[in-house]
Amino acid sequence: MLSDATREKLKHVSTATLATALFKRGFRNQFIQNVHPLGFRGENMVGPAFTLRYMPAREDLNPITVFLDRAHPQRKAVEECPPGAVFVVDSRKDARAASAGSILVARLMKRGVAGIVTDGGFRDSPEIAALDIPSYHQRPAAPTNLTVHQAIDINVPIGCGDAPVFPGDIIVGDGEGVIVLPAHLADELADEATEMTAFEDFVTEKVLEGRTILGLYPATEEQTKTDFVAWRKEKGR
Repeated sequence: MLSDATREKLKHVSTATLATALFKRGFRNQFIQNVHPLGFRGENMVGPAFTLRYMPAREDLNPITVFLDRAHPQRKAVEECPPGAVFVVDSRKDARAASAGSILVARLMKRGVAGIVTDGGFRDSPEIAALDIPSYHQRPAAPTNLTVHQAIDINVPIGCGDAPVFPGDIIVGDGEGVIVLPAHLADELADEATEMTAFEDFVTEKVLEGRTILGLYPATEEQTKTDFVAWRKEKGR
């Protein structure tokens, strides 16, 4: 369960900082590869993962008429993804056809979903970029999903851009990309990343003032630690 406090902390830390915190715990492959933001507006996307899995389409099972079925997995998933969750789509890194289009993403937005991620592509990508919902994909893909993808499973473990995603994992997206936090570590990662971010902001300020990184980053000199304590007090951090 993602607490409001942890969600708020994760809105203010970078995927880079979270990647370092994960690496300290032995996790090397949690950043979703080759996925980029559309229309990033400066606030992180944060929420538990709700997944959709595509397999390669088999032509006799994937004609345009499958959309007449109200239980079609893609449509069903869009209507079942909980508010506050992030809709994560396994498209096998294949952007030859769309994983979703602007109408489905607009529906997710109106239902209060926190964002959408695919390692494939979106159609109507300019329209999606203009919607008030964070979205991440590999590249634009105009063809309908049915030409390449067959929606097959909802809310199961998936791979997305070489990262493992289990339902309920905490997804964080910023201006660089998307990272997957194992759910049971989300609280401690949020706390550590918040502390790391304060120190990184302090270091950045000092570097821009002309200070050397030696002894500063990492903080191997006692004076750095003293200065950081004073800086935090001054900044209310």
